[in-house]
Amino acid sequence: MTELTSFQAKPPLTTIHITVEELLRRYVEGERAFKRVNLREVDLHNAHLQGVNLSQADLRQARLGKTDFSQASFQGADLSEAILWGTDLSQADLCRAILREADLSGAWLSYANLEQSNLSKAILGGANLVHARLSGAHLFEADLRPMSGQITDLSYAILSHADLCYAYLSGAMLREANLEGAKLCRAHLHRTLQQGMKPTDLSDASLCGADLSYANLTGAILRRANLRDADLTDTVLTDVDLQGAIMPDGSVHE
Repeated sequence: MTELTSFQAKPPLTTIHITVEELLRRYVEGERAFKRVNLREVDLHNAHLQGVNLSQADLRQARLGKTDFSQASFQGADLSEAILWGTDLSQADLCRAILREADLSGAWLSYANLEQSNLSKAILGGANLVHARLSGAHLFEADLRPMSGQITDLSYAILSHADLCYAYLSGAMLREANLEGAKLCRAHLHRTLQQGMKPTDLSDASLCGADLSYANLTGAILRRANLRDADLTDTVLTDVDLQGAIMPDGSVHE
């Protein structure tokens, strides 16, 4: 399966070169707008840049670990292969951002806007995505498995029509998540033999019209989940907890 053409790399826009020192100085002086700046491959660990506007910025391969980007704007920014582990992106706007192969392990993305973003092959182990908006996002082969004892929390997240084909979601928390129309073909949602691994929790999740064909849900929890009109072609449902779930034909599983 190939990635969607709408998420293929586009020629970068003309960007404005700026040093990290200049960015931090101007930020301290009260400036927040840094649209289309070029910060490719910079080192910006542990910085405080709450509310900064880096829309359409070039941040490819930038090292941004543990920086406070809460309420920041990265609309249309290119963060391909960026290091963002432990970074605070809560309430940040990452709409249409490119995060291909980015390392977001342990990042805070609660209430973040990731609609139509490209997270293909991104690492999101242990990330907090509670109430995050990921409608139409591309998570092809993204890794959302727990990491270092931290679960990947997608509770209440909006993932409607997101592409999660081949994604690694084993052990993730997806309670009450909206996955309506999402593509989960061949997704990994099964309990693994890894020590301490918990089952993938999809309790009360909405999977109406979702494509779960060939996905592995062994040992997953789907209590009261809504699977109406979902595609379960060759889906592995061994030892799945379906108590009270609404099945594709509308019947309630007892």
